Amino acid sequence: MSDGDSAGAAVVAVVEAVAARIEAERSHLTELDSAIGDADHGGNMARGWAAAADAARDLDDPDAQTVCKTVGKTLMSEVGGASGPLFGGSLVFASAELDDGLTPESAVAFAETYLEKVQDRGDATVGDQTVVDALTPAVHTFKKSIETDDLPPLEALAKAVDAAERGVAFTVPIRAKKGRASYLGWRSVGHQDPGATSVLYILEEVLAVAAEQMDAAVPDVDATSPTIPDDADSEDEA
Repeated sequence: MSDGDSAGAAVVAVVEAVAARIEAERSHLTELDSAIGDADHGGNMARGWAAAADAARDLDDPDAQTVCKTVGKTLMSEVGGASGPLFGGSLVFASAELDDGLTPESAVAFAETYLEKVQDRGDATVGDQTVVDALTPAVHTFKKSIETDDLPPLEALAKAVDAAERGVAFTVPIRAKKGRASYLGWRSVGHQDPGATSVLYILEEVLAVAAEQMDAAVPDVDATSPTIPDDADSEDEA
């Protein structure tokens, strides 16, 4: 099996894990959405990811780009409401960043493109009580961990998951400004955003499968960066 096939198989494993997780959390996601939306997020996401897992399994020795593109198209066709284009359409666009394979660098480019497309499609920014509140800190943390802090990919991904978890918590005390929840005005305060919660579940499964593929334990980290000595400390040591 080539490196490309190996990466493709790993992404298929991620999709299967996400499908299982979303199905397990279907009732909780529906409960969250019933408070501020149409109560269909859990069912739509579970149906879409189940179909995506089937589509990914049917691929013949695919690479990572092909799996992501196939999953994105499937989500677009199977997930109802705004979530299909948001989660699926953005995935199709981002898959182009994996044309040369799956590496830490291409993973960062993939994450950045995905976030950009989600923001464009939802016309949302941080603080609007949407998926962007979980996705933005996760992507920025992952990018900084790889490009600035030079951390191993698994540790960078673990930090991204922690950042997403903080982002989900951030949606609770703020007022929704986009989507169905925005119709509630200040009554949306105190409710956790279901879309942001789905992002967290997806990232948690990405991390779990990555750790399994590397035969490693999930790192126990938080989203903060490593301590960098200031100039005075560096001069003293010199």
